[in-house]
Amino acid sequence: MNKKLGVVITDGVGYRNFVMSDFLKEASASFNEVVIYSGLSTKMFNLDNNSNVVVRELPVFIEPKSTWFFRRLKEIAHLFNHRKKTFGIQDTLNFNKPKGFTKRAILNRIVYAVTNVFHSESAIKIFEKQQFLSFKNHKTAKIYKDFLKADLPDILFFTHQRPPFLAPILAASKDFNIPNTAFIFSWDNLASKGRMLGEFDNYLVWSNLMKTELLTFYPNTKQENISIVGTPQFEPYVLEDYQVDKTTFFKKFHLDINKKLICYSCADSSIGKNDAIHIKALWNYLKLHKDLQLIVRTSPAEDGKRFKNLMTQFPDIKWNIPKWIQTRENHAESWSQRLPTKEDVLDLKAILSFSHVNVNMLSTMSLDFMIFDKPVINTVFGNTKNGLYNDQRFLNYTHYKYVIDSKAVTIAKNETELHQQMDEAINTPEKRQEYRKEILNFEIGAPILETSKRIVEALKK
Repeated sequence: MNKKLGVVITDGVGYRNFVMSDFLKEASASFNEVVIYSGLSTKMFNLDNNSNVVVRELPVFIEPKSTWFFRRLKEIAHLFNHRKKTFGIQDTLNFNKPKGFTKRAILNRIVYAVTNVFHSESAIKIFEKQQFLSFKNHKTAKIYKDFLKADLPDILFFTHQRPPFLAPILAASKDFNIPNTAFIFSWDNLASKGRMLGEFDNYLVWSNLMKTELLTFYPNTKQENISIVGTPQFEPYVLEDYQVDKTTFFKKFHLDINKKLICYSCADSSIGKNDAIHIKALWNYLKLHKDLQLIVRTSPAEDGKRFKNLMTQFPDIKWNIPKWIQTRENHAESWSQRLPTKEDVLDLKAILSFSHVNVNMLSTMSLDFMIFDKPVINTVFGNTKNGLYNDQRFLNYTHYKYVIDSKAVTIAKNETELHQQMDEAINTPEKRQEYRKEILNFEIGAPILETSKRIVEALKK
């Protein structure tokens, strides 16, 4: 109880995972003081029930050009170093290849040329050292350091291991010999993404699978410094604060309580370019089945404006635009400043609870719906030959191949397959039930209930 915990929360999803779950309640009961270092406005935190929790708002760190350059060297070197291990890393490496000849593109070309030759773990360490030295005297980095010097937490917990603008606070923790721990944020972060913001002393992961991936892609990590805790992003589904009522939900979205509900959940605009095509194909099925209705949930990372024409064309489709509030402006990653509301968590849980089938493009939402034992269909209509955005390439990503191979979901590569799979999902929803249970145990690795308690216990250790 006499220990002080520092918690770094960077974005809206981190807020949902660690503020809207039971994490703060468990942390404030186990530590004498909890200090949140927030990449979000302090106005967004309601701490009435947590008297020993304080929030320090981190000013936005804008990378100097030299910092950006060495960070890019580190990130791309990591991709080159592991490019033969997974298709996802190969795809990320190809996707980030510089195009054109702007100043930034020329610098990226230099980055690719250098790291194509120098990409060993030792080279990555050199790039990171130079990155950290490059912001040593930066005024924002000094503010971060002053915060830690004043608070001196006994441990600093990063709720996301990737955002590069947090490198100065990680560097500061190392300067003060404050032990640091990172939570691996998402199931695809290790097998398809570039280097995390730095090396941490300890890691919290979802599952044995994620532990294995961490040891594979970060070979300097010691097994004893990794704890398996599950993930708090699903915890609100089992908390009393998030109870939902079917009648209220159906009335709110003008749904017919006598019809079965189908949900299409969108990807964000960068990879969900075929969303509208998938939705139209799904609607063609519903036109033939008058006992079904459709609700579309857009990505929380955007405002849904790209579907304006579709909304006009198909007025009978219902839409759930996630109620996430845009907070701080002028941020390097403006989407990260979108903050979820409790109303949105309630809406999402209601959709998960009362839908009969989910359709999505290889999204984490597949896991959300499987938690509620709902059939899932993944639509990937695009490839290199038919002129559509090539979303079929994501079938080769390691994190999702496990799901596909488990047979917990079906894959629809065209409208005909989608309609056939809808028949199965509607008529025999229990067919893949055991497969769904198996993949959830494999991917999440720990019970959803008391996830926050396990995280806090791991931090105390």
